[in-house]
Amino acid sequence: MNQDEAEFGRWAQQRQVALLRTALLLTGDRQRAEDLVQEALTQVALRWRRLADDYPEAYARQVIVRRNISWWRKHRHEVVVELSDGVATSGGPEGAVERRLMLGRALAGLTPRQRSLVVLRYYEDLTVRDAADALGVSVGTVKSETHHALRRLRESAPELAQLIGEDR
Repeated sequence: MNQDEAEFGRWAQQRQVALLRTALLLTGDRQRAEDLVQEALTQVALRWRRLADDYPEAYARQVIVRRNISWWRKHRHEVVVELSDGVATSGGPEGAVERRLMLGRALAGLTPRQRSLVVLRYYEDLTVRDAADALGVSVGTVKSETHHALRRLRESAPELAQLIGEDR
């Protein structure tokens, strides 16, 4: 094993879980998320010499997002999602599970692009510019689509606002 392979192996081992979490939030499907992460790691490995000194995680994230977009363009269909009316207020493990399920249902109610934007902007904490680069769209598109996504979340899942203390 040469030095590049060893460096890539260490990097991949350190970042694989974080990339999988992002892919899971984007897809809502563990198997597809794992496939996306494998594809991203393969692409990073192929370009490791060029990416090692830059920011390989940004490239991997971009591969995940763009491959996910390609997938949902091929498999586009409407999904009807019912959101629960209640809000879990327990602080124990049951409450955490209910909050995670509530978030999953709310994200499932967004379009794939809106879901990608919400995950990239608020979970991955990317800047507007970085999210635009990851999705291959303009900064204006990121701003307007994020605005629409947040409005849709507020309307379809008001319990999320209650959950994080933004009750209006």
